[in-house]
Amino acid sequence: MNIIAIIGGGPKRYIPDLQPYYEETVHWIGADRGAEVLLERGVPITKALGDFDSVTSATLKQIKAKAAEVDVYPEEKDDTDLEIAVMEAMKMKPDKILLFGVTGGRIDHTLANIQLLYTLLKAEIPCTIIDTQNQMELTSPGTHAVTRNTDYPYISFLPLTMEVTGLHLEGFYYPLENNDLPIGSTLCMSNKLVKDIGTFSYTQGILLLIRSRDI
Repeated sequence: MNIIAIIGGGPKRYIPDLQPYYEETVHWIGADRGAEVLLERGVPITKALGDFDSVTSATLKQIKAKAAEVDVYPEEKDDTDLEIAVMEAMKMKPDKILLFGVTGGRIDHTLANIQLLYTLLKAEIPCTIIDTQNQMELTSPGTHAVTRNTDYPYISFLPLTMEVTGLHLEGFYYPLENNDLPIGSTLCMSNKLVKDIGTFSYTQGILLLIRSRDI
């Protein structure tokens, strides 16, 4: 499986231990300060890109020495460093994309990064945002399986369209059958699996699936 892991320039304290995600099939892209994180954690850098306005010249020199490929962009540009990284990852025809370092800090950055999931949903590329306390992925209508994850035990579903219709939850502590969720609904917050694998399905709309844990 071809997996691309992108590290953004968000606050480092929100980036979890990356070792559980080390695999031979994972290619690591550092966007701006995200490349510094990979450097600090000793992760091989497949590609480093961005304007690098958030790192020192000495760090940039180290990044250039360690990364297999480095692309430096001007500070004034239409796309953010993360957007550029996602577009580069899409060119690599991944089976899945993981996003780290894209939450925390400024809320406008966090919300914009969550909205990036729409681009990947339309391209039919599975993508998960991961931080120290949450995992997030966007879903489309259909039936989906959810596997128990003891590191992120709580499961919430938030509608990101005006309404999500026909929602079924099976294998959850709080099951549902053919419920409609208007935007702003908190009906499906803080649920849990009662089986190793649960399923959810719906007929219309877009749902944000959030796995989370208390710290």
